[in-house]
Amino acid sequence: MRRLPVYLVLDVSGSMNGEPIEAVRNGMQMLVSTLRTDPYALETAFLSVVTFDDSARQVVPLTELVSFQPPDIQPGSTTSLGDALKVVKECIEREVEKATAETKGDWKPLVFLMTDGQPTDDWQRGLDEFRKVKTGMVIACAAGPHADTSILKQITEVVVSLDTADSSSIGAFFKWVSASISTSSKKVDLNKTESTQLSELPPPPPEINLV
Repeated sequence: MRRLPVYLVLDVSGSMNGEPIEAVRNGMQMLVSTLRTDPYALETAFLSVVTFDDSARQVVPLTELVSFQPPDIQPGSTTSLGDALKVVKECIEREVEKATAETKGDWKPLVFLMTDGQPTDDWQRGLDEFRKVKTGMVIACAAGPHADTSILKQITEVVVSLDTADSSSIGAFFKWVSASISTSSKKVDLNKTESTQLSELPPPPPEINLV
C-alpha cells in the first residue's frame, strides 16, 4: 500500500498560549475524527505532528489514522522555525518510503505548517535542509498579524493567512486541512495522482486569506 504521509508542523511558542493553543488542540481532535469517517483517508493517510518553540521535536511519528492520538501540546517560549524545517526533513528521510525498481514507495508527503510569529533562529539554514527532500504540497499558514508571510513565501508558494489567531480562525484552518487531506487521499486512491496545485484542493473558507 502506498501511504499518503501528512506532516502537521505547529508553532507552540509562548505567544500561542491561551486561546490559540486550545484552538490547535481542538482542531487536531476535529481533524482526526473527521478523517476517520472518510474511507479514502483511512486507507491512505498517515499523520505526524512536529511542534516547535525554542527547539523542534516530532511529538507523533508517522501513524495510521486509526491509531493516531492527538498529542497534549503545551506552549513554550521562542519560535525555532528553522529547526522545525530541519526536523521535518529528517522525519521524511526516516519515515517516507522511497520508490525503488520493485516498488513505487509512498506518495510525496503533504506538509501543513502553522506559525503565529517571527522566527527566532536561522530559518534559512533550516530551509536549505528542508529543500533536500522531495515533498508534495507544502502549505504555510500565518496565524494572526504577527506572522511574516514574506518569510513563509520563501518556504512555499502556497501561503494562507488568518487575520486573528483565535478559536474560530484556527478551527476553520484545521477544517480546511482535513478537507484537503480527504481530497488528496481520494485523488491518490482513485486516480493514482497527487494534488500539486492549490486549485486542486477545496476552496478555503472566508476566515482564510490567500497570500
